[in-house]
Amino acid sequence: MSSTCKNLFNLSQYDGKCEFFGEGPTVLPEGLGWFILVGLGAVFACIPTVLIWLDRRFGNFGRDSESFSTAGRSIKAGLTACDIVAKWTWAATLLQSANVAYSFGVSGPFWYAAGATVQVLLFAILAVEIKRKAPTIHTFLEIIRCRWGTTAHVIFTVYGFLTNIIVTAMLILGGAAVMEALSGVSVYAASFLIPAGVVIYTAVGGLKGTVVAEWLNVCVIYIAMLIFMFQVYATHKDLGSIATVYMRLRVVEIRHPVHNNMGGSYVTMFSKSGIIFGIINIIGNFGTVFVDQSYWQGAIAAKPSATYRGYLLGGLCWFAIPFTFATTMGLGARALDLPVSDMEAKRGLVPPALAVHLMGKGGAFLMTLQLFMAMTATACAEQMAVATIVAYDIYKPYINRNADGRSMILLQRIMVVIYAIISGVVSVILLKLNVSLDWVYLFMGIVIGSAVFPIAASLTWSKCSSTAACVSAVVTTPLAIMTWLITAAKLNDGKLNLDTTGQQYPMLAGNLVALFFSMILCIILSYIFPQEFDWAELRNIPVIESDPNSDPNTFDGEDSPEALNHVICFTWATGGSLTVLLLILWPILALPAKVFSQNYFTLWVMVALIWGIVASAVCIMLPVIEASDMVVAVLRGRRVSSLSNSTPQHSKETTSHIELPTSTRARCAQGASMCGTPPALLSTGCDCCTARMSCR
Repeated sequence: MSSTCKNLFNLSQYDGKCEFFGEGPTVLPEGLGWFILVGLGAVFACIPTVLIWLDRRFGNFGRDSESFSTAGRSIKAGLTACDIVAKWTWAATLLQSANVAYSFGVSGPFWYAAGATVQVLLFAILAVEIKRKAPTIHTFLEIIRCRWGTTAHVIFTVYGFLTNIIVTAMLILGGAAVMEALSGVSVYAASFLIPAGVVIYTAVGGLKGTVVAEWLNVCVIYIAMLIFMFQVYATHKDLGSIATVYMRLRVVEIRHPVHNNMGGSYVTMFSKSGIIFGIINIIGNFGTVFVDQSYWQGAIAAKPSATYRGYLLGGLCWFAIPFTFATTMGLGARALDLPVSDMEAKRGLVPPALAVHLMGKGGAFLMTLQLFMAMTATACAEQMAVATIVAYDIYKPYINRNADGRSMILLQRIMVVIYAIISGVVSVILLKLNVSLDWVYLFMGIVIGSAVFPIAASLTWSKCSSTAACVSAVVTTPLAIMTWLITAAKLNDGKLNLDTTGQQYPMLAGNLVALFFSMILCIILSYIFPQEFDWAELRNIPVIESDPNSDPNTFDGEDSPEALNHVICFTWATGGSLTVLLLILWPILALPAKVFSQNYFTLWVMVALIWGIVASAVCIMLPVIEASDMVVAVLRGRRVSSLSNSTPQHSKETTSHIELPTSTRARCAQGASMCGTPPALLSTGCDCCTARMSCR
């Protein structure tokens, strides 16, 4: 028997095994795998559909195209935070984060979490700017078209689609691999069934349907994470305490030392591979946040005050998923010396292996359910993002300029179905090419990273010109690809294949060029070809049907334009400070510990556990608390009174006037004579339209 395939801790069931899953029978019967994909898919499709029906019946959610595409621009902070957590929790988040923990030790979960949280924290700035400068948009590409014209619009639409395809492919690749490993369901069948499971509620409820479904998914993801967490660090007989995990990791590092880690240890932040992964992670994830329409539509759907609160809170809550989950599953699997092969780890099978060891068939089912929730949460967001881009950035501007709300909703529903099929086809192609989840995750920044700075500048820098934005993106992408391939060839004697191109240094080189060369080139060209832009022009982007929540003048208090002007400074300061804390201060403060002592490791894990518990409580309970008026209305069988809402919610079914703030009535009074409104009605309420200043 090979000594390398003998378990260090006398777990005899693994002696002689060099692969955890291998060729033997699957842990779960294949029928259960089909039930999860088809049966549970149907159940979780019905629940959001029913909740959307209740919102329309008892709440203020409309049936018009604006409500379908933007969720009425009235989502509160708790649900916005859950939306962020759900769409940022890919299959890769659960699988790849545990893989880097298994490979690099404690530095892996930290760099995965920190390297992918700062983008959401910084995106909070853009979320506020949307409400301040472009409150009527449906997609970020409408800003591009309004500001830089058709050429730029077409270029960045291509980048938007590329991002959606890459993100969808990653969630399906990881999910399909786990479904096959645990239940034997064909990866090709799973590639089509995973996106198909969310088509119903996405097509029926639109953006609001996806947001409601994402809250349900997040609840399951967090509950499963907590169960695994307590199994590893509190109750399981083979581990069951932080001290046991620490001692076993120190034993494992003797046989399986981590290359380029201090002392070969798993419990140190002195990890060269971990830092390189962190840099790639940071750069690549800027692209998948700033260039992904799903993150913009989350900001568009939020009420003004929920933008910065929701995105900052969502980023901090999401941090717990890779940090806590990977610190549990990745380190737990390594501490048990489970026979997970390198290929299995790259396919994302570290968490399923530990789940099976901890809880047998129950653990396999829970892991599969958690992963299914993560996949469907992201899939519905990506489907809605693509459908909205096709409707508002292709069909409306270039095919049918006079399209009405009904035709727009119909087109979006058709595109939801079409994209579900397309995403399955793309995933099958990648599976046929033997492309791994790990490879795609590292590669994504090379393709889309060059679009990050121009897109961010479109809403934050008035001097950024169309020429600079287009040239910097189009020129940098091929340069990044060339850098990636040349580096891979130089380091591997001219050999180019999936293994050599998937190495860290080639991926790092390509990602660095994509993000930073594009930024430098865009800044230089903007000064060579200057183009000053008046932000007021963005307010001319039209809505298809009337939506009072797209008019900043209808808001007062914390949602008013004046309040947002003050909030933007707070968001810059908070997002910037948290970025510095996570990327610089935290890792620097951990370096003096060198190889962690048991006490320091205990502190590290306790931070992860507490963060996970608090994040779970916030994401599960806060949306329910915020929707308490809706819950009461459903229980009483009566509609929610519009007078009880903190923002003015209008419905075609509502005939009563809404009391508006004095400042708003004064603005309405200026145009009262234009529509013949009796002055007496102004004391009751009126609707202002920024385009016509009309009142009723």
